[in-house]
Amino acid sequence: VRKVPVKKKETRIELALPVSVRDLSERLGVSASDIIRRLMLEHQIRANINQHLDKEVVELLGIQYGVEIIFREPKSAGEMLKELTPPDRPEDLKPRPPVVTLLGHVDHGKTSILDRIRHTSVAATEDGGITQAIGAWQISHKGRTLTFIDTPGHEAFTAMRARGAQVTDVVILVVAADDGVMAQTEEAISHARAAGVPIVVALNKMDKPEASPMRVLQQLASHGLNPEEWGGQVGCVRLSALTGQGIDDLIERVLLEAELLELKANPERRANGAVLEARMEEGRGVVATVIVRNGTLKNGDIMVCGPAYGHVRSMLTDRGEEIDSTGPSTPVAVSGPDIVPEAGDTFAVVEDLDVARNIAQMQRGRLEQERRRPRTHVTLENLYESLAAGQERHLRMILKADVQGSIEPLAESLKGVGTDEVSLRILHQGVGSVNVSDVLLADASDAIILAFRVGVEDRARTLAKDRGVDIRHYRVIYDAAQAVKDALEGLLEPELKEEKVGVSEVRQVFKISHVGSVAGCYVREGQVRRGGRVRVLRSGVVVHEGAVASLRRGKNDVREVD
Repeated sequence: VRKVPVKKKETRIELALPVSVRDLSERLGVSASDIIRRLMLEHQIRANINQHLDKEVVELLGIQYGVEIIFREPKSAGEMLKELTPPDRPEDLKPRPPVVTLLGHVDHGKTSILDRIRHTSVAATEDGGITQAIGAWQISHKGRTLTFIDTPGHEAFTAMRARGAQVTDVVILVVAADDGVMAQTEEAISHARAAGVPIVVALNKMDKPEASPMRVLQQLASHGLNPEEWGGQVGCVRLSALTGQGIDDLIERVLLEAELLELKANPERRANGAVLEARMEEGRGVVATVIVRNGTLKNGDIMVCGPAYGHVRSMLTDRGEEIDSTGPSTPVAVSGPDIVPEAGDTFAVVEDLDVARNIAQMQRGRLEQERRRPRTHVTLENLYESLAAGQERHLRMILKADVQGSIEPLAESLKGVGTDEVSLRILHQGVGSVNVSDVLLADASDAIILAFRVGVEDRARTLAKDRGVDIRHYRVIYDAAQAVKDALEGLLEPELKEEKVGVSEVRQVFKISHVGSVAGCYVREGQVRRGGRVRVLRSGVVVHEGAVASLRRGKNDVREVD
């Protein structure tokens, strides 16, 4: 009688996160139902067979089953895609069209310029002149091709960059010749600079009698965009979207910038690129508008698109034409992904559907883990450790102040704090409350926001907490500079964390002898506590900081009011 060898039970196994109940069952040689029952009875965790488990839970289960579990660092989806896409040989690279984004103030004529360039009537069909969705179009000019991306603003531009999609080669900054540089224009300049792309200025509305191009050029020069006609490096084109004057000059200038960049791609390889927008369409399923950065995308290709994957079932151009393949710098609407990816997700074509599924599932697991743990950025607390570990050589900051007169001395005092080893770079400076645009820029650029005598908008505060962006409040320039200096030297004292417990609105102010001013308030959210710290804001500017000395509801002294 032949003896059947008994398989020896493993006492030590290696696993890579994320680990599902199914994965653990297969490696431990234990039924999935037994693991699920143990999770429910002993750990109070309701799980299904495909659910991912936390590292600590997996370790505990291993101990209970008498198996030591060693966790190995898994290859990231990006690393796997990099292995599947070898670098291009220089001889395979061919020139590709530039990808151009228009940024600027909301009503300075971005869409009207695109309207002129495309010879269509997009602007007339949109509410209030504000672009409603991200679109991309290609045009041909004297035998040369250009791709234009029209975003709703610099916030979308930077949000995509924060997700890893650097799709733009050249930015056209649209400035109205009659209005000049506005607050949104300043923000757009900062966002374009942080992306490290060349800027071409389009001086629009030159047909208006009140147009003052010289005044606008002076404003641009004061923001570091020195025009070529004044000996600088920035091309400024005078035009009118209404009459069509200067449109050809603008396109020629963009093509000149593209020539200097020597943009190239390999059309013979499998495609990769980025998602501009994605949606669910009735009858077509998931449709993602993508822009190909390298290679050629074909019908039937297997693509990984962030956490989504699938075959390319069909491709539509910006003119609604169905095509079989498309090359570098071309935008197309692709149907086929199994779920809706996000704007800014990158995509790549792979050979095997199983590989695509594995990479997409890894991306989903990573996103799930990111949702569970708070995002971390450079803060003044961890700056010294980041420097010691060699992770940082630049301290990027965004400055917001109550008045213009505070910004320059604040910026100068901070620049003097930088060292030979660490340079301090101010990405954006402006007047007013910290807003969503500031937080998005800080998130994409790993920057710290310094709020000098100003508050933080509610949406911006929530977003900063979600994204792990550090916002610092100061009232004295010396204190701000000293805090940054101490952070660079590792001497910063622990920060007193600020937690918002309530918001109230001052409805009336009473004058009481021997007491002073008393504010009659209406609590809008949270609660107000006696002895609690309070910051009084007027038009976003901090006018007073202190403690609640006394609190009354009617004639009664109370500890707190909801």
